[in-house]
Parts: sequence; structure tokens; C-alpha cells
Amino acid sequence: METVEKDVVIIGAGIAGLATALALKRLGIKPLVLEKSDGLRGTGAAINFAPNAWLALDALGVSHKLASIYDPVKRLFVTNLRTGATQETSLAGKSENGSGIRYIHRKKLLETLADELPNDTIHFSSKIAAINSETHDALSPVIIHLADGTIVKAKVLIGCDGIHSTVARWLGLSEPLNAGRSAGLGLAVFPEGHGLNKEVRLFVDAGMRAGYVPLNDKEIYWFLVCNCSAEGENKAGNPELIQKEVLEKYAKVLPPFYSVIVRRSDASTLHWAPLMFRHPWNVFFGNLSKGNVTVAGDAMHPMTPDLGQGGCQALEDAVVLGRHIGNLLIKTKGHIATTGDNNVAQAIDGYVKERKWRVTGLVIGSYLSGWVQDGGSNWWMRFLRDVIFYRFLVGGVLGNKVTGYDCVEGLKLENGRWKPESFKIGFEWRGFGLQAADRWPRLMAGRTGFHLAADRGFTWELAAADRGDADGSRLVATSLGSNR
Repeated sequence: METVEKDVVIIGAGIAGLATALALKRLGIKPLVLEKSDGLRGTGAAINFAPNAWLALDALGVSHKLASIYDPVKRLFVTNLRTGATQETSLAGKSENGSGIRYIHRKKLLETLADELPNDTIHFSSKIAAINSETHDALSPVIIHLADGTIVKAKVLIGCDGIHSTVARWLGLSEPLNAGRSAGLGLAVFPEGHGLNKEVRLFVDAGMRAGYVPLNDKEIYWFLVCNCSAEGENKAGNPELIQKEVLEKYAKVLPPFYSVIVRRSDASTLHWAPLMFRHPWNVFFGNLSKGNVTVAGDAMHPMTPDLGQGGCQALEDAVVLGRHIGNLLIKTKGHIATTGDNNVAQAIDGYVKERKWRVTGLVIGSYLSGWVQDGGSNWWMRFLRDVIFYRFLVGGVLGNKVTGYDCVEGLKLENGRWKPESFKIGFEWRGFGLQAADRWPRLMAGRTGFHLAADRGFTWELAAADRGDADGSRLVATSLGSNR
């Protein structure tokens, strides 16, 4: 029986697990990632990443590897299947960093994150048999028993093991609930090229929503969400049945090209599953951590996909957790302390307190978004969906408050390592507001102003910033001095 001791163990090599491992690597920590599958899982075919996710990827140092392959989506067209009316929403220029909304291959994302990690970081075919503590003390090492008899002892355990998380169950979090809807998706391949523009086509009706978007010149990602009863869930894991039922039961009311896309699907990418979520009060008031154990990604906040924020929030979790642990390492001179005034439980507690507010709101927002988009056929439901949601909220309030969120405040990436900043202060000519970013007060930027910044390396800089463009895309800063 082999016993392994590690500072940090991450369970799960999905988006949250690999992003968290990379965040820790940027801090000089080499975690152990335990994955039950025999390789990286590509379930889901593609994923939608909004600007807030690209900010996180930029902090992790990998955004350029993906942005060079996947172009932003420029427009969204929403067609009411009952009336035939189509409305257009521009998705271009919705973010200050110019990243826009992009759809990317899930497998490519995982490979990109994994490529940044040392070769022996991820241990595949590692199935968890049991988790317990060495003592009843919440700060004692965590003992992880694997199915092959291996025992792993960890100072810190981070559960990134998905919706049905073993770590979340160990923490006492409630089991996710079925939202009463299901989703199917796949990736269609056109070797000769499909000739479509880079835009999202969405078709809505009472109880059903379907759409497609090109990933590149030869592949199209398609999806379908419906109010389905549990009796149809035997489609999961049966690609032939998924394709047959989508074509026969749903595609008949959709444009003919949708059927062409579904028929061109790569069978290995076809997926069907019920939509799951955790009650928001269980996220906010639940035990998201216990001493040196916590969760991230779907293990913490499973939500329906209606705002397209599941994967985005996994990346935000990784960056925020890394930021809090980075601050701990500064105080302890690079040591992961489990006792004393500055211990890892305090860093984890800070992470949980920061994240639970945002993710609770997104669990609620995603559920309500699905209710509005897939609701009934009453006139007021159609008004909420077609006028309020698609016309005013998509790309407006949702674009600013949800996808415009920046989790990276206080982090700099230098030579492959993170250097957390201590605080930022500033004065703005055109209005200001006070915001707390972690433990650092931040005077929010207006259009033009002066900032005084200080980081943990005691570099002082006075900078003049001019945000001349209405969308904030142009930023010119001039350094006036430094004492380093």
C-alpha cells in the first residue's frame, strides 16, 4: 500500500481542476490532480466563454493560445418560431479588453491548460474510495483513499469533481436538483466548409430553445434545450438515439439547415443530460469549506447553462482561490501553513466569502433566465422573453454586470509567476465610486484620471490614464516614477 504526501491535492481534471492547478503553479506550488477518467474528458463538445472568462484566462497566461484560434462571435439572431420574427443583437465591442464572446472546443481548452502543467501533475484513473481527516481538527491533513489502495495525505484538498462531487458530499453540501429541463448538443463537421458567418442563430418557442454557432470554417456547434420529463433520460450515452430523437421530435419545427447540422454530427460529441442546479440558499449558506478543504466549479455552484457562465465561473474560482493563497504565501514567505495566525484555512475562508456572493447570484440568474427563455406561451411570457430579455438584457445589463466582471484585480503575471498587489487608489475627474476588491479598497475609474498604485514589491507608480473611447477600449498610461 503506497502513501503519498502532498501540499495540495485537486480532485478532478476538468476546467476548474486544471485552471486551479495552473493558478497554483503560477504561485510556485505544484499540486497533485487526481482524475477518475483515463484521459482528459471532452464531454460537451464546445463551450461559450464571455469576456470575464477571458480575463481569467489572461491571468492564467493562456488566453493568447486560444484567442488566436477562435474569433469572437459578432451577432446574435433570435427567431420566434411561432411568429417567424427575427431580432438581431450585436455582440461586438461588448468588453473593454476586446475579447468578446467566443465559442471554443472544450477538449482544446483542457489540453491548453494541461500543457502548462508539469507532466506528472495529473494522475488519471484515480478513483476516490473515501475521504477523511487525520484527526477531528479541521486543520489536520486530509486523507484520500484511492480505489487501488493508494493513500494520499494532503495539507489542502480542493474538490473540482463536478456536479456529483465527492468532496461536496463530504462537506455536507446538498445534492444538485433536476431543473425539469434537459439539453442535447453536438458538433457537426463539414469537411468541404459550411460557409456560415461567425454568428449565433437561436430559435425559440414555448418549452424549447435550439441554436447553432460555427466554431471555425468546418465545424458547427449545435444545442437544444427543452422542457423534458425524466423518462427521456435514457438517451444519455446513446448517440444514435440522441440524434434520432432530436431529428424526429424537435427538428421538424426548426429550419431545414438545423436537421442538416444534426445529421452531420460527430457521434463522439453527441451528449444529452438533465439540467442540474443547487438551491441558491444552499450555495450561500452551505459549507463551501471546512478548514483546509473546499470546492470549486460545478462542485461548488452547479447552475443551469442559460447564462453561459458555468465554465466562466470555474475559471474565476481558480483565479480568486489562487489570489487568496498567494496572499497567504506572501505572509508566510512561501510556506503553506496549517497552524498559526496566517494559515491556509483563512485563505480558503476568504476565497469562499468572496465567491459565494457572485455565484449565488448567477445560480439564481441562470435559473430565471431559463424560466424566461423556455417558459410558457402566454403573451406576458413572450413579452418577457422577446422584448425584455433578448432586446434589453442580452448584451446590456447582463453584458455589463455578468460578463464584464473582473476577478483578476490585484494580480500580475511576471515570468510565469503571479505577484499579488496589495492595493490601488486613484482619483477620477469624472465621478468615482468605492469598491472593495478582496481586502484592497479600489477607487473606480471614470473616463480620465490619475492613479497611485503600490504592489507587494513596493513599486510606486503615478500613472495618467485616458479612456478616450466610449467603450473603454483605449487606455494610455504613462509611468512618472518608481522607487525600485
